[in-house]
Amino acid sequence: MLLLGIDLGTSFIKVSIVDSQTGKRIATAQFPESEAEIISHNKGWAEQDPVNWWENTKKAILKANSSGLYNPKDIGAIGIAYQMHGLVIVDKDQKALRNSIIWCDSRAVDIGNTAFSNLELEGFLQSHLNSPGNFTASKLAWVKQNEPEVYERVYKFMLPGDFICMCLTKEINSNPSSISEGILWNFEKNELSEKLMAHYGFDRSLVPDIQPVFSDYGSVDSRIAEELGLSEKAIVSYKAGDQPNNALSLGVLEAGEVAATAGTSGVIYAVSDQLTYDKDSRVNSFVHVNHNEMQNNVGVLLCINGTGIQNSWIKKMTAKSLSYNEVNDKAAEVAIGSEGIIVLPFGNGAERMLNNKTVQGHIENLDFVRHNEVHLWRAVQEGIAHSFRYGLDIIRENNIHPNIIKAGYANMFLSPIFQESFAGVTQVPVELYENDGSVGAALGAGIGAKVYNDKKEAFSGLTKIKTIEPKNTEIYDDLYIKWKNSLLQKL
Repeated sequence: MLLLGIDLGTSFIKVSIVDSQTGKRIATAQFPESEAEIISHNKGWAEQDPVNWWENTKKAILKANSSGLYNPKDIGAIGIAYQMHGLVIVDKDQKALRNSIIWCDSRAVDIGNTAFSNLELEGFLQSHLNSPGNFTASKLAWVKQNEPEVYERVYKFMLPGDFICMCLTKEINSNPSSISEGILWNFEKNELSEKLMAHYGFDRSLVPDIQPVFSDYGSVDSRIAEELGLSEKAIVSYKAGDQPNNALSLGVLEAGEVAATAGTSGVIYAVSDQLTYDKDSRVNSFVHVNHNEMQNNVGVLLCINGTGIQNSWIKKMTAKSLSYNEVNDKAAEVAIGSEGIIVLPFGNGAERMLNNKTVQGHIENLDFVRHNEVHLWRAVQEGIAHSFRYGLDIIRENNIHPNIIKAGYANMFLSPIFQESFAGVTQVPVELYENDGSVGAALGAGIGAKVYNDKKEAFSGLTKIKTIEPKNTEIYDDLYIKWKNSLLQKL
């Protein structure tokens, strides 16, 4: 059996075809080649057209099929990883009613904060582990308040991965991990949150059918199978947000294990076997992919909106003609500390770890005689690493103290400067693995389709590339104190 993994990212869709016997990738493709558009009609808004997601998914699958390296009819199971916390709403004909309000959109912050202040007296944080914030439930409440004519037509709301699954199978369903992203999961009762549903006035009929993370979500619709060259017997058997999926892909499954990513956003994701929550709700706890009634595994997630997007922004502004490798090579010629430049990479909406404040991006201490674009390139990567240290310190406040952080050898972790800065300022060794979200989703599909006996068997072929040991920790610690003082002045 072959396995298809779909990774619905903010910038593009990536798919991989994996041989279930060897666990190795046979082919991969992504679409579009350039970064997908984020629509922002107002300050703090961020939307994408879910129809474009589906069109790009089909084009990526057809592109992979065109490699001729496999027979698409041999694909037996499909897994979907996706950008977390987005809202998609459809009518009875399964048509999207508006653009998706995606993860970095800040419009629902006040709605979530108001709900939390009303609900906290009832022990909401203890049972839900998070405040409603600007997550999926609050985004749906925003639609209800501001677009009532749209809300009246809503048949189901869903997460982005649920939408792609619906397009493939014509079935509408979700799972506890996905539902918990919307802060609609009661961990104490292990069920849908009736409390938040009632507070926002949502009817239970709007919620997709809830199934286990690894399960049969439906077979590929006959017309879609014909269009994409797939078998009608192929099933979608796994769905998870990109960060739980990344943790699964790295074998981060047990309490105390920690994963990190540095793509468009940055994430530290730790597994706990306790119902862990931050009293200030700066980190968020979601149902991990291997959570069940007997195994209370929770994914504790610290998100930084402005990481890779800050790095891509500075490249667009100052180095359009250069590759990322060329930028990294030139930036490596600058000494640690970037000759005093401080970068706060928070220009991508309200930051959860900063108590939902919108600090904006800042570049400080510029000397127009001494500094040039190369100093900026290094300073940006160091500033992003400092933001991870700030987040990791919050994780530590919540009694999670990693000895190793695992990450995929991808995105910003491809940069030697970022590798060195991250390990140096966090003072934790980093293990880099041959890891990919689309491959992880494919292997997750194999688990859901019962191709593998267990999750560890599915990822037994995980390859470690190298370990980055912390160096120059005293220098980085001093730089971090200066960086943090600059941040605190703006909070």
